Amino acid sequence: MAEIKTVGIVGAGQMGNGIAHVFALAGYDVLLTDISQTSLDKAIATIDKNLDRQVTRGKVSAEDKAAAMARIRTTLKLADVGPTDLIIEAATERETVKQAIFEDLLPHLKPSTILTSNTSSISITRLASRTDRPEKFMGFHFMNPVPVMQLVELIRGIATDAETWDTLHEVVRKLGKTAASAEDFPAFIVNRILMPMINEAVYTLYEGVGNVKSIDESLKLGANHPMGPLELADFIGLDTCLAIMNVLHDGLADTKYRPCPLLTKYVEAGWLGRKTQRGFYDYRGEVPVPTR
Repeated sequence: MAEIKTVGIVGAGQMGNGIAHVFALAGYDVLLTDISQTSLDKAIATIDKNLDRQVTRGKVSAEDKAAAMARIRTTLKLADVGPTDLIIEAATERETVKQAIFEDLLPHLKPSTILTSNTSSISITRLASRTDRPEKFMGFHFMNPVPVMQLVELIRGIATDAETWDTLHEVVRKLGKTAASAEDFPAFIVNRILMPMINEAVYTLYEGVGNVKSIDESLKLGANHPMGPLELADFIGLDTCLAIMNVLHDGLADTKYRPCPLLTKYVEAGWLGRKTQRGFYDYRGEVPVPTR
């Protein structure tokens, strides 16, 4: 197996900063890159705050927190992450963006560098085919929020070799997480099951069967879910939910995956959930208020 010591993370958003957090805490040297210095600064502040929370709860020592923060560096230059042992692309869930990132990285990679994508739904085989190393390319899908959630989906592309699989499986173990093996079909395991449920909850709202509050309370109290499906959609981001439903609908050609028109309407309005302060709930006050 290849030995992984340095990790490059492309994208400093919600997923990218969480991935940087867990890798640094596990002893890896992390280089985080983004096109925005503001995003990088915000990511470092978020990691610092989340580690502080872990220290307060007794899950991490103050010394471990300081050591983890010291292992994280940032850069605005994508080329800088090329020489790392493992690269994790955690950019927005748009295939053209991801392809452009990998194409820009290619001239700067070491021969041994493993490429991965944190995509929640896009074909790993197709992304890998645009690189010079499809055998060293895998899906490396973390759950949100990364420091809390225990699962990592490992997705082989059609060309992924056994050494790459074994190496990443060992990395997940060192992170203290559990790996689930998924085949390269649209949305893999978690989102193949989760997103149609969320989409059906939006249809239930759209058709007037229930309102936002009654739908979420029904699933929390009636199915023992920790969050209602509309509350969860807001947490994930409605644009991400819509993108995954479109991948399922296009990739499997089954009408049961047709995105609800109301979900599309919210995204068109820019009401994407918590990150924009409005989605199925309005977060601009002290308490979230349903918008329907």
